Amino acid sequence: MVIDVQNLNLRYGDFHAVKDLSFHVDHGELYALLGTNGAGKTSTLEIIEGHRTPTSGTVTVFGHSPRDRAAVRPRMGIMLQESGFTPDLTVRESVRLIGALTRREDTVDRVLAIVDLTAKAGTLVSQLSGGEKRRLDFATAVWGAPELIFLDEPTTGLDIQSRDALWAAVDRLREDGSTIVLTTHYLEEAQQRANRIGLMHEGTFHREGTVSELTRTLPSVIRVTVPAGTATLPLPATALDADRWSIETTDLQKDLHYLLGWAHDNAIALRDIEAGQTRLDDVFRAIGH
Repeated sequence: MVIDVQNLNLRYGDFHAVKDLSFHVDHGELYALLGTNGAGKTSTLEIIEGHRTPTSGTVTVFGHSPRDRAAVRPRMGIMLQESGFTPDLTVRESVRLIGALTRREDTVDRVLAIVDLTAKAGTLVSQLSGGEKRRLDFATAVWGAPELIFLDEPTTGLDIQSRDALWAAVDRLREDGSTIVLTTHYLEEAQQRANRIGLMHEGTFHREGTVSELTRTLPSVIRVTVPAGTATLPLPATALDADRWSIETTDLQKDLHYLLGWAHDNAIALRDIEAGQTRLDDVFRAIGH
């Protein structure tokens, strides 16, 4: 176990930001910590990273308190939403400076290649585009291939190619044994990549589990277009527009088979059929309802 959080609480005066939160992150896992604004995820991560002291509860990272910087910090990489590099340094100088602070061994050229900034090595930080600065932020987390990497909104401001390149680099780090903790507003990234997800709301978990476990908490959905004037569908349905219907089901296979059989028996040509489990963004929207 890389991270173990037990009964974590954090108060800011009368405001209870984190409430009796417990979870763990296993070696080699990609764990996504998601939540609505103000849910407490940033405060939780600050405690795990050793930047903030909890009001009560226990947190260990590699079996140590995260405040034990000598034991924990050299094994941990953090990609912040904005790292605040000195604008008058070059990319190469910035990466070299970060490397010196981590106490991990690596080379500037290797890290620049990982984050696709080799061609920008001599460019001043002030002259980088927003996406290039985000890739430089990523460099701060991956220097020395740390065992534990925190990625805070890692793909914000990146184009599709840069996003794909970043995730390819993350995949290689995981293959080498790194554990990843992710926060993101791009829920499809969490749905595609996370082993488990902790979904926070008002300081504690609304739900936690694999993507499949979370999406199974809501009905699956069948969406279908039917010809105008078709008789009433054989299952309860909600109109999306004149000919497009949505059917919620707790038994997707059975109800889809029934719907297709009904269409065949009545010579009705169904179009644009979509069927599947509820998406993670639907689970997210259900928070607080």
